[in-house]
Amino acid sequence: MIIDGEGHVLGRLASIISKKLLEGEDIIVLNAEKIMITGSKDWIYARYKQRVDRASISNPRDLGPKYPRRPEDIFRRTVRGMLPYRKSKGRSAYKSLKAFVGIPREFKEVEFSDVPQAQYKHLKKGIELGEVSKLLGAKF
Repeated sequence: MIIDGEGHVLGRLASIISKKLLEGEDIIVLNAEKIMITGSKDWIYARYKQRVDRASISNPRDLGPKYPRRPEDIFRRTVRGMLPYRKSKGRSAYKSLKAFVGIPREFKEVEFSDVPQAQYKHLKKGIELGEVSKLLGAKF
């Protein structure tokens, strides 16, 4: 199943994809930088910045926990949080998820599946995942 992330809400899309992954489907998400996060820009940025800085707060010499800055990695990490990742079933389901920034060449002529439950209709407050990544310092 190939999904175009443009016009979808992050949490809704991640929960639907996690259920399909546990059923055994292989899922590819394109345009991960255009997935929307709902809420005010300041609150979203503060939340993700706190996650990225978590390792240096607890122990400056510690190497983890690592939290991604790139939009496709943030999306994959969100889906991972909705899977039983510590069990073999969840880990194998997580391996069948792929996410990309933009649309790679091999997926140019492919037809995309639609997830109507995750699309937003009238979003008042929100920010794209790509903007959050740029604020965190990602280069993509």
